[in-house]
Amino acid sequence: MSRKSYRQAINEALRQEMERDARVIVMGIDVAGGQGGSGDIGSVGGCFGVTKGLYKRFPGRVIDTPISESAIMGAAAGAALSGLRPVAELMFVDFLGVCLDQIYNQAAKFRYMFGGKARTPLVIRATIGAGQRAGAQHSQTLHPWLTAVPGLKVAMPSTPYDAKGLLIQAIREDDPVIFLESKVLYDIEGEVPDEAYRLPFAEANVVRAGSDVTIVAFSAMVQQAQKAAEALANSGVSAEVIDPRTTSPIDSETILQSVEKTGRLVVVDESPPRCSLAADVAAIVAEEGFHMLKAPIRRVTCPHTPVPFAPNLEDAYIPSAQAIEAAVRSIIPATVSR
Repeated sequence: MSRKSYRQAINEALRQEMERDARVIVMGIDVAGGQGGSGDIGSVGGCFGVTKGLYKRFPGRVIDTPISESAIMGAAAGAALSGLRPVAELMFVDFLGVCLDQIYNQAAKFRYMFGGKARTPLVIRATIGAGQRAGAQHSQTLHPWLTAVPGLKVAMPSTPYDAKGLLIQAIREDDPVIFLESKVLYDIEGEVPDEAYRLPFAEANVVRAGSDVTIVAFSAMVQQAQKAAEALANSGVSAEVIDPRTTSPIDSETILQSVEKTGRLVVVDESPPRCSLAADVAAIVAEEGFHMLKAPIRRVTCPHTPVPFAPNLEDAYIPSAQAIEAAVRSIIPATVSR
């Protein structure tokens, strides 16, 4: 086991799966270093350098595409139907609107429309999240849109370990998977096995055990939840932190088991509050575990505004550890903390 960055873990997953299965291809804008580029080990490897070095290892299987998200997703969906296992890169999830029909109206529905006779082993990698001063059109988290589509699976890794294991699982799935990578996580490091391994979907990770409150967080928000849990522990509040890892399917059983133990729930989601994953998880617990609750459910989300460009406003827009801690304290009685 070695320490690897989130970026390196994803690159390693792609390389190992391409070595294992000749049907796996990678396609997207600049994934091979740019049209007409040399394609050597120093090539760019996409906007964030994730596919760097793959071009020379796998000639003809790392494909630079035109700057057309509709063409990328349409070609990838067709390639999946034809027996390949494409990994298509959508540079920013914000560009989803350009190619949404190819994803939600085609790839997501092939198995259903063809009576179960068609498989669509397609992975769509996309970056999400604010914090990079990229403005409102390059900083959104649109996982609620994608989670709402029947036929799509959605993965949101929060660590290098999860990134590698979930991506390998995604590539081996026979249904389309949206694989969402937070831009602020690319340089974080963690222990990652050198060999290939899979993390099953719908299996949440209990990041931190606790007894007083359950905090459910997604993607980069898991780090903020852990910081809040550490601060709470200093005053005697024991917070259990759960990372669902995938939003479709979602491991509601682990969440409900935790709430049964703690009696309190805070859900953290880097998206606006209306129709968010925070709202979805809150609804699941309210519907199936209302009798377990000792206090109202609290949601910590972004405000219902576009992502600001001004640095101070963008920092205030993103849910923080302090906001999570405040939400927990609002439902914890004084007798719990000390």
